[in-house]
Amino acid sequence: MSYELWIGSRYAGVSRGARRGGRRDRFVSFIAGTSMAGIALGVAALIVVLSVMNGFQTQVRDRMLSVLPHIEVFVPGADPNQVLEHWEDLAADARKHPAVKGEAPFVSAQAMLVRGQTLSGVQLKGIDPEREAAVSDIAGQMTDAELNVLQPGSYAIVLGSFLADSLGVRPGDTLLVLAPQGSISPAGFTPRMRQFTVKGIFSSGYYEYDASMAFINEQDAARVFRDNGVSGVRLRIADMQRAPQVAQELREMLPPYARVRDWTENNRTWFAAVQTEKRMMFLILALIVAVAAFNLLSSLVMAVKDKQSDIAILRTLGATPREIGRIFLVQGALIGVIGTAAGVGLGMLIAFNIDVIVPFIERLLGIQFLPQQIYFISELPSNPEVSDIVIVTVTSLVLSLLATVYPSWRASRLQPAQVLRHD
Repeated sequence: MSYELWIGSRYAGVSRGARRGGRRDRFVSFIAGTSMAGIALGVAALIVVLSVMNGFQTQVRDRMLSVLPHIEVFVPGADPNQVLEHWEDLAADARKHPAVKGEAPFVSAQAMLVRGQTLSGVQLKGIDPEREAAVSDIAGQMTDAELNVLQPGSYAIVLGSFLADSLGVRPGDTLLVLAPQGSISPAGFTPRMRQFTVKGIFSSGYYEYDASMAFINEQDAARVFRDNGVSGVRLRIADMQRAPQVAQELREMLPPYARVRDWTENNRTWFAAVQTEKRMMFLILALIVAVAAFNLLSSLVMAVKDKQSDIAILRTLGATPREIGRIFLVQGALIGVIGTAAGVGLGMLIAFNIDVIVPFIERLLGIQFLPQQIYFISELPSNPEVSDIVIVTVTSLVLSLLATVYPSWRASRLQPAQVLRHD
């Protein structure tokens, strides 16, 4: 081992000689240790926060897509009954794309549910219960019935769990569905309404949908919303991440009257907000690593000041300025590498076990970090991604190496005659 590496590791406090050294060596090692700890904590905080944000985005997205289709093909302004009669033709055109794996017809409209004195706005989806399994997981989210209770002409309805609680209904109860369409008579505007029977309740785990979405049979929906209900085909593709690309290719394949909309368009604002928040959190938490790098710089400057006599002696023994600079470059690099490695290990340990750590803290303190009504989910998810860990590691190493440049240059510029004159 070259003497620069040996001396640099001694100053960094990672060699046995540093622990056996005198008070000055132990002081320098203590300063180096605090710099390592600062870098490690900053890196760990970055990895944990980015992993949680990835997990949050992934879990919410998966829960959303368990109810929503990957792609919707619909005919705006058309009679839903007319579209449903020929939806197979629209589906056949879409099925020509190799990425399309499933299709099912749908009718979609806004409505008002009335139960006694309670009113609630709802997104009403008319579906074919036999084909719905090909495009969503709603059948597996039913809590007390099967999705096939939605038979044509039964005027049965399936509600989200939170929506059912807010209306105070259970399976077997009836409620009134008010459509925005209606008729004008001498008595004024009369909304179209129909009584439905609650036949089941679903729970997707996504609060916004469980509190504002309901399903009925497609033919019943077409009768209720015959004036302007949106009708079309829901599609599921092999890779949900390719939905925007597949949607663009379908626009070129399908007739011009058909509109194509993928899941990223339906939730564009939410996902854009999450991405922006993730970038800002990275920048904010990267400041922790930057502060640790400044701490490393100050500790190296102190080490250079404390070791002036040693530097002067090495120079008189024939060490070149470049070799002196490499000693402190090795010291700073070792502190940065060890601190970063420790931070990556600690961050991954927390990120992969956050499903155990957070519930333990919640039970210990008697609090809940994620109220489901606010954050859509009730458990803190974590999804460490290799790309994020690599970016954090490289950022930490670069800042650490930059912090060593000035102290190393300062040490290489010391003149032994001036230093020894004062000693």
